Amino acid sequence: MTILAQLIIAISIVIVWVFRFDNIVIEFKQYGLSDMIRSMVGASKIALATLLIVGIFYKEVVFISALLMAFLMLCAQIAHIKVKNPFSKYIPSFLLLILSLFVAAVESGLL
Repeated sequence: MTILAQLIIAISIVIVWVFRFDNIVIEFKQYGLSDMIRSMVGASKIALATLLIVGIFYKEVVFISALLMAFLMLCAQIAHIKVKNPFSKYIPSFLLLILSLFVAAVESGLL
């Protein structure tokens, strides 16, 4: 289950940050965040997604990667709340937050 969650997180990040980047540009403008912040967040998410895939073979990188991804998804939730987006906008980052926490919990031995 953990590997499936890692794959879902990683593939979702790539789809959003590579193939739907135009939506990201619009959202970050709505949040009032700079292009530099957007680039840093995007690079971080893609790097962490890559580490989650690498973690299928090298378990040592999974816990920290999942925890950092969860942190970024929590930040996404806060951004949605700040601009009062409709509930439907919260769902993707919330699901990825839950999956990231699940992966971190399994890797830490809590689950």
